Amino acid sequence: MNRVPAWFLSELAGTFLLVFFGCGAVATSVALGAPVGLFQVAVVWGLGLSVAIFLSAHHSGAHLNPAITLAFAVVGDFPKRRVPGYIVAQFLGAFLAAGAVYLLFRGSIAAFESANGIVRGMQGSEASAMIFGEYFPNPGGKPFGAEASDLVSHGTALFGEFLGTLLLAFAIFGFVAKENSAGPGPITPIAIGIALTVLICIFAPLTMAGFNPARDLAPRGFSSLAGWGKTPFAANGMGWLTVYIVAPCIGAITGGFLAKSLFAKPAI
Repeated sequence: MNRVPAWFLSELAGTFLLVFFGCGAVATSVALGAPVGLFQVAVVWGLGLSVAIFLSAHHSGAHLNPAITLAFAVVGDFPKRRVPGYIVAQFLGAFLAAGAVYLLFRGSIAAFESANGIVRGMQGSEASAMIFGEYFPNPGGKPFGAEASDLVSHGTALFGEFLGTLLLAFAIFGFVAKENSAGPGPITPIAIGIALTVLICIFAPLTMAGFNPARDLAPRGFSSLAGWGKTPFAANGMGWLTVYIVAPCIGAITGGFLAKSLFAKPAI
């Protein structure tokens, strides 16, 4: 362990905490009916992010998100040689967190599926798979109906994840900008958590508000291995790639660029 860089362990642990808290909240909502309501789940995600940042920022800067790492490398001065290592740590932390959530709630998930006639791995099992990966529209613990694609099209979901991640990155880059004299300073982790909470409240009914390729793909892959089979990668077609990986990466880079451009301008 002494040979493993502190920044790697920090990114792994921070991402683990973020995904464990967040997916754990989704699990309690879907499988157990508590907490009830979007806002309660959003608050857990936001507070979970704040806790993760407070604990991991000292060594790694607390990116906890491949899209944010790419944005700092492209727009900021983050060393590009560390990007692969950061992304590996983030995906590993998210995968381990998904495993922990599954071990903790597997009985409750199985009972939920049995009570609702859901056969894991078959069409309709996105209702329980949503505990791990993300889908559009938000299944809300129910199988997709025939009108699902009419409620949120692939294009709408793509734009939603792009815009949501753009706004999150804009907030992060703006909060930490040295030129921002009104920035939150020591309570930056709390401010970022609040920003995520607000964004989830708006975007979650559409796309479940991913904004983070590691948070989505690693738990999605775990759910595929845990019995959901092809469902996590088939329910939205190629959306798992375009909506939840590509769009957030482009959105984060765009948001970082906009924030840097804004705060580079002299105050008047």
